[in-house]
Amino acid sequence: MAQYKSRLSLPCPAPCKHLSTFRAVSLLGTLLATGSTLTGCSSVKSADHHLFGHTQPVNSPIGGTVVADEPQAALVGRDILARGGNAADAATATAFALSVTLPSRASLGGGGACLAVRPHAPAQAIVFLPVDGSGTGNRPASVPMMPRGFFLLQSLYGSVQFGDTLDPAIALSQQGTTVSQALASDLHVVGSSLLSDPAARTVFGKSDDTPLNVGDQLVQSRLSSFLSRLKLVGVGDLYNGALAQVFTDQANQAGGGLNKNDLRRSIPYTSKTLTLSSGPYQLSFLPPPADGGIGSAAAYSRGVSAQNAVSAWRRSMMSTVPQAQSFIMSGKTDPSGLPPLPASTSFVVSDQHGMAVGCVLSENNLFGTGRIAGATGVVLGAASRHYPRPLLTSALVQDQRGRLRAVLAASGQNDAAETVAQALRHITNGNTPVPNHGSGRLNSITCDGDPSSCKGNTDPRGNGMSAYISPR
Repeated sequence: MAQYKSRLSLPCPAPCKHLSTFRAVSLLGTLLATGSTLTGCSSVKSADHHLFGHTQPVNSPIGGTVVADEPQAALVGRDILARGGNAADAATATAFALSVTLPSRASLGGGGACLAVRPHAPAQAIVFLPVDGSGTGNRPASVPMMPRGFFLLQSLYGSVQFGDTLDPAIALSQQGTTVSQALASDLHVVGSSLLSDPAARTVFGKSDDTPLNVGDQLVQSRLSSFLSRLKLVGVGDLYNGALAQVFTDQANQAGGGLNKNDLRRSIPYTSKTLTLSSGPYQLSFLPPPADGGIGSAAAYSRGVSAQNAVSAWRRSMMSTVPQAQSFIMSGKTDPSGLPPLPASTSFVVSDQHGMAVGCVLSENNLFGTGRIAGATGVVLGAASRHYPRPLLTSALVQDQRGRLRAVLAASGQNDAAETVAQALRHITNGNTPVPNHGSGRLNSITCDGDPSSCKGNTDPRGNGMSAYISPR
């Protein structure tokens, strides 16, 4: 499948084309140890790194929209669309850009789940939640599921070479980004506890041992080297090859307790979605174990509390999609609700063809374990056995002709699922979603049936951006 995909970048320089596999692998130790970046094959121009980005749309023959919690990542996704990539290509590039610009919630060390849909086809879920390692480090980490999850998404739905979608993140991490309000807010929350890790202090701290603030420069050369390795030898090497050994060694020095078998056995997968019919609309939701979809569907269809529905689901010990589908219609809830839940981030993408992707990412804790896997530059996700599961929720709306009407995703810990349900009520009643439920933060794209009509909205109380292309 991959060999038929186009490239976004210019042809690779001749010396780079003939780089042997043996020589490439032998560069691994040097690249990661020194923090240098292999950029000879990277010819996609870097994204705009300004804090606030462009407030005006890009004019292009191609249309599309990206809405994300962090502006620089949204601009990366928009630029991929402008260069001819589709929604899956832009979603993958956005996710890897978030691993650079918002590593507090979207590190390579974490995971998540996405919904994807093509016009006139049923939606599908890609599930790659963080998986616990089997070791016993003093800061147990999760397996880095994000790279494998987006490789699966892009291999199923993408139109360009997977490696091309990494180029913006490589450039952002090597050249440096401006700390956005979204990242600065998270750094303010964790404060000195994050900077107690020497590797994290080097990346996220200033000379006076205080966290970086809005407008400061964030350079992550080691992460850039690691991303370059993923592009050069492929994502599979992180789970089955030399890079797997490097990553586990570095993670274990940071107390992660991972081994190569943990990486090898952790596989993302596709799943049917949860579905509801509502008048002329077909609604699709993330399925379990991303059980925020259950909460959103139950709240929308039964009028119950989303988090109380999820609490009842988790107590039921059920796990399958058919069980979840029946559970939604039962209207069962647990009034005790859920404990405070881990942080997450979300983004949504649509393209000029009517394809859409909605994703939610988490590290099971803000900044995961609070440690970086040494020379890889990757913030380690936290093992889920030490934290309650995050509430990951996304939804898609199609009309009777299978055309996209909306794609939504939300963060905001306990309020995320209710926020999506509330927005769906507005959308299916013909109104613009008004996100005003508690701490929930909604990213959404709504359409009237024509892909060129799609409009993005980010929560005005948050720090995100809706970046779009206006077709000429």
